[in-house]
Amino acid sequence: MLRGVEKVVEVQVRDNNIEQALRALKKKMQREGVYREMKLRRHFEKPSEKRAREQAEAVRRFRKLMRKRLDREGY
Repeated sequence: MLRGVEKVVEVQVRDNNIEQALRALKKKMQREGVYREMKLRRHFEKPSEKRAREQAEAVRRFRKLMRKRLDREGY
């Protein structure tokens, strides 16, 4: 995420239904990765740990992409 750039997450409350609005807000925050970001920022992460984590994430994304591709092509 870029520093200095803030994303505003908005949810409209309809018919004074706060519970529905909260569920929608939580879902949007989950999709935006806010919870994951908060979890990562709780403690300092050494640069070497960050590189290892990002590399592992890239490997997982690649493997998932390959699984989907193989399923689509019928192998």
